[in-house]
Amino acid sequence: MPKAALIMGSKSDWPALEGCVKVLRAFGVEVEVHVASAHRTPEKVAEFADHARENGFEVIIAAAGKAAHLAGVIAGHTTLPVIGIPMKSSLMDGLDSLLSTVQMPTGIPVATVAVGGGDNAAYLTAQILSIKYPELADRLAQHRAQMAASIEADDAAINASL
Repeated sequence: MPKAALIMGSKSDWPALEGCVKVLRAFGVEVEVHVASAHRTPEKVAEFADHARENGFEVIIAAAGKAAHLAGVIAGHTTLPVIGIPMKSSLMDGLDSLLSTVQMPTGIPVATVAVGGGDNAAYLTAQILSIKYPELADRLAQHRAQMAASIEADDAAINASL
């Protein structure tokens, strides 16, 4: 079974990330969730990332706000794919988090989704894992077909009301 981790820098991020877990589970991805801070618990973050591969993780999602270094610190400790979710904070409406997550040095990449983009982080995780797990590719294709059908139904409903 595919396995991913979701690490959030603060418990306050959880309401914005619940959808990420729901999407991953809907696709059949085992997900483990933790709270760990790049600044307040750096040893815990390093320990997790250092042992992530041997613990069966294939992708790590890291969500943090403000000085959002969590994804970058994790990426510095593993060669697994890391997806960063910059979180909206009271300062700069999440722009600070976005810049902290996306501006990584050469050789230590972090794939970054939109501010608060937990669901898209889950979809990107499923796409990455679909390289190894073809059943995920099938589920992703079915999901996209359902989204397209929904848009077609919306278009028909709007035009019927005119």
